[in-house]
Amino acid sequence: MKNTTVAVTIEGLLEQLPDYYRPSDKELIKRAYYLAEEAHRPQKRASGEPYVMHCLAVASILAELQVPPAVVAAGLLHDTVEDTEITLADLQRDFGGEITNLVDGVTKLTNLPRVSRDDQQATVYDVDKTEASQNTGESDQYPKASLLGRNPDMASETLRKTFLAMDNDIRVVLIKLADRLHNMRTLGFMPDHKRKRIAKQTLEIFAPLANRMGIWQVKWELEDLSFRYTEPQQYKEIASHLASRREIREKKINQMVVQLEKILKIEGIDATVSGRPKHIYSIYRKMIGKNKPFEMVRDIRAVRVLVPGVPDCYSALGLIHTRWRPLPNEFDDYIAAPKDNHYQSLHTAVIHDDGRPLEIQIRTHDMHESAEYGIASHWRYKEGGSGQSSSYNQRIDDIRRMMEWRTDVDDATEFVESMKTDVFQDRVYVFTPNGDIIDLPAGSTPIDFAYHIHTDVGHRCRGAKVNGKLVSLSYELKTGEQVSILTTKRGGPSRDWLNANLGLVKTQRAKSKMRVWFRKQNREQNIVQGRTLLEKELQRVGVKEKTNLEKLAREMGFRNVDDLTLALGHGDLSINAIIPQLPADEEETEELLPSTKSPQSDTEATDAIKVVGLKGLLTHVAKCCNPTAGDEIVGYITRGRGASIHRSDCPNILRTQDTERLVKVSWGSLERTYPVPIEVTSFDRSGLFGDITYVLSNDGINMLDATVKTDRGIAKISLVIEVSDIEELSRLLARIENIPNVLQAQRHNPG
Repeated sequence: MKNTTVAVTIEGLLEQLPDYYRPSDKELIKRAYYLAEEAHRPQKRASGEPYVMHCLAVASILAELQVPPAVVAAGLLHDTVEDTEITLADLQRDFGGEITNLVDGVTKLTNLPRVSRDDQQATVYDVDKTEASQNTGESDQYPKASLLGRNPDMASETLRKTFLAMDNDIRVVLIKLADRLHNMRTLGFMPDHKRKRIAKQTLEIFAPLANRMGIWQVKWELEDLSFRYTEPQQYKEIASHLASRREIREKKINQMVVQLEKILKIEGIDATVSGRPKHIYSIYRKMIGKNKPFEMVRDIRAVRVLVPGVPDCYSALGLIHTRWRPLPNEFDDYIAAPKDNHYQSLHTAVIHDDGRPLEIQIRTHDMHESAEYGIASHWRYKEGGSGQSSSYNQRIDDIRRMMEWRTDVDDATEFVESMKTDVFQDRVYVFTPNGDIIDLPAGSTPIDFAYHIHTDVGHRCRGAKVNGKLVSLSYELKTGEQVSILTTKRGGPSRDWLNANLGLVKTQRAKSKMRVWFRKQNREQNIVQGRTLLEKELQRVGVKEKTNLEKLAREMGFRNVDDLTLALGHGDLSINAIIPQLPADEEETEELLPSTKSPQSDTEATDAIKVVGLKGLLTHVAKCCNPTAGDEIVGYITRGRGASIHRSDCPNILRTQDTERLVKVSWGSLERTYPVPIEVTSFDRSGLFGDITYVLSNDGINMLDATVKTDRGIAKISLVIEVSDIEELSRLLARIENIPNVLQAQRHNPG
């Protein structure tokens, strides 16, 4: 895909439009441009160029995908409602419902109620559009979006809105991806902390989204650009490796291309052979995944073979394997078994004449078009961009099927995390005892499999066999395995299944069905179950006597303890969400361990922040901007409360006239751990202590001391371990208690 960092003009965009666009389509796009130009006229990007250049670049990316005219027009207008005085009603009047809905689908939420824990009053964040017009930066760095970076609720709500709009009209995603792609291309103009934050989000959400859409051209560029800012050192090392021998490698690849074309032509196969681009992030992933240095990654040298039909693919593969020795375990047939995003190709690796590996991809021209442009290939080269192919409908159905749980999740943060696991992740393909193929996200467990088969099978699941052997319910399924579920005649799911610390359930689909089951139980029963779960956890981490449940409930937005425990009993609230909110006053820090609820709290561990030249000065995190580790920060000397710590771009800091009160601060050491004694009670058996130490080692936990006593078949193991906070302690105790034969694992409180 052409990198449109060079300024695009309206004339250049019109020339780039697909041939099937009619004069009326081009007139529509010109009208959209002139409105966007006028609306964004006061605004500049961080690079200093007029903001409308971003709109033109987004439209240019969409035109290259050859989408329908309405989508290109919406690309030009995509920021008007968010950042200017233009309203959806204005767009409806001037451009109709189709374009208005597309723009609305990619417009960020600018008003979001948020409950303050101090006064329990709802505060609405809003941004004056005149302030936005004076700001310099791309859409992700306007004041509204700056709030997004500090307010995870708003950020998640915005993403949730986009994903739900995607379900109604997949073209919303194409606009969002084009917007993000150009923002990433120009990310170098932004401050370092914003670059890293935006790049991380792109790598976690938008690149996987492009992959799910099958748009390889966008996926690889988003990954490489994100990798450049998230891991700059590794990026530079791989880039320098590629550049150091580029001319020699390209000359060798060209020779291989000519040689391979001749071999195929002699056998009557009309093939187009080319060198395959080397993408830095994919090389890095293979280096990490296979624990190999750069020189051992096999797809550094790679070619692609395009042939007319599917039989030609296999004929070419046979000739290549006859001519060169194939490498074992390096062949994949994605034609017979396409990837979950409908990608099709043959992949093989052979030892070439020089004794070094060469990777080869073989596919038809149609498969290549689909691989490069994914769901957007539906519109490419189609007269008028109309008509819906069966492949397109299948892609849409697949996405909707993977989002079946969408109406069951109200919490925006949970919704986004669920998209990451259920929709964006790689897939595994397992078999039922009858031979049916079940498609699940990578990392799925037997419980996920059971709920995929049928809700009732999931509820009554009590065990599983994989390839005829009993496995634990936390076992991660692998492609090709046959799974059978062991069920009880009646009963329901265990609340432990919703404990994220135990890793028993991966998919949102299964979690949603469990929560529905729990909600149907008697209210009083759910309150009792929720209170039991809460008290057990507080007892386990050793803070039961020091926790005011009424205060905790109010701080978490519940009217009383019953409402809190009811939410726990329903499964709507996870115990993991409560642990970070547990009390940790400064006097009790050594006793209780620090709470991880900062930066919302008034106080912050003073060793986490260093004030230059003022050793020992009390510091606290400012609530107006809530800086987090890694942000650029500045201190403001207050009267009687030490220094309040703000983000460098906090509006309150930018407006202050008392510049003499500003002090230079930096993030100090954040890697502090605390020794904690714990006690494990278990039925004695061989290998028990080894299983416990394996859990500690697997979580990177250091063990300072250990004693073991046994009496009449009961083992009591006392350990002293180092943990960083109470949340880590809770997670560790839950995993130890899940070890076979362990009866209880809890913090030891002497006396």
